[in-house]
Amino acid sequence: MKIVILGSGVIGVTSAYYLSQAGHEVTVIERHEAAALDTSFGNAGQISPGYASPWAAPGIPTKAMKWMFAKNSPLTIRPDWTLDQIKWMMAMLKNCDEARYQRNKLRMVRLAEYSRECLIKLRADTGIFYEGRQKGTTQVFRSSAQMEAADKDIQVLKTLGVPYELLNGKELLNAEPALANSRVPLVGGLRLPNDETGDCQMFTTRLAEMCVAQGVTFLYNTTIDELVIQGNVATGVRCGNVTHNANAILCTLGAYTPQLLKGRLDIPIYPIKGYSITVPIKNAERAPTSTILDETYKIAITRFDDRIRVGGMAELRGYNKDLLNSRRETLEMVVNDLYPDAGDTKLATFWTGLRPVTPDSTPIIGGTAIQNLWLNAGHGTLGWTMACGSGKLIADLISQKEAEIEHTDLSLSRYNSDN
Repeated sequence: MKIVILGSGVIGVTSAYYLSQAGHEVTVIERHEAAALDTSFGNAGQISPGYASPWAAPGIPTKAMKWMFAKNSPLTIRPDWTLDQIKWMMAMLKNCDEARYQRNKLRMVRLAEYSRECLIKLRADTGIFYEGRQKGTTQVFRSSAQMEAADKDIQVLKTLGVPYELLNGKELLNAEPALANSRVPLVGGLRLPNDETGDCQMFTTRLAEMCVAQGVTFLYNTTIDELVIQGNVATGVRCGNVTHNANAILCTLGAYTPQLLKGRLDIPIYPIKGYSITVPIKNAERAPTSTILDETYKIAITRFDDRIRVGGMAELRGYNKDLLNSRRETLEMVVNDLYPDAGDTKLATFWTGLRPVTPDSTPIIGGTAIQNLWLNAGHGTLGWTMACGSGKLIADLISQKEAEIEHTDLSLSRYNSDN
């Protein structure tokens, strides 16, 4: 089949790789001059299937109210009173009960663990280099209450057979020795030894090069104007005066997916703004070994070869991408508290991106009510974690092959019922 993919972030490029591997003629259309220059550019760097958790969780509405008045809040809501924002927030609140939280987390971890398996195989098949580290991820707790609250997530890990280690203070330092220099007390942590890290942009860029080598066409600096739909069948994509005809169209536009499909499909994805800094390492012995998740501030600190990526925070501000210095200060504070003198934050680069988040935090993967139009979007903070599995799954579905995991609860149709 002739397939057109819209967007060349990590989701679009992994989809292109697997669809090309399946024998299809693939064209990727991208508005930027290269792959991975939007949300995939500066993410936190961790590949953490076991920590795949819904934003919508019991207690979040109360916490959100408190966070609105906190200086270093992990979540900030800026109401714009648009219908899209109101509908998304109401749908998210609906998912904040215990039953929905457990259901959503189970399917997120299912997809994320499958994606980890796909990444391992892709790495073995291609030898792709992206400064990856297979040294686990550790969630650190500053209080006993945080450590006790991790029990419900541990139960999900047990259900799915995901290896984990609950660490006391001494054991935490064995896993991450440089935390011995922390300026703040830490009572313990939850470590997932199978988790990984890596530079998402480097991975996506190099995989795009491999895609080209196996025949995929990338059309960069190309603006997508509209889909061509005849009757109820998607037949092509119009870009200026050129129409790219296709047997299947796959939308991997992340937070911009609802904008393209507005008026045709109701896509419950909202842009959640996040921030990161990239800090050059000046003292390797004081730097993290892998990825640390600070439970208090919901911030991830990830070790690359010669730099540290610090990412987190969430802002509901529509498509605003202004860089707020107060956010940079929070990221610098957290990394300097936990890893003092590891890097030079004065030389850090500062970045922001828009995460595509669904109300239940589960991506939308599958077909739509419009024939030949497919979706692979809405991965929130887990695009890097879920990319390979999502790409392989959508390639199998489009190719009409039997999927390797349960997928019926990932499609857009789940929103036609009680999702």
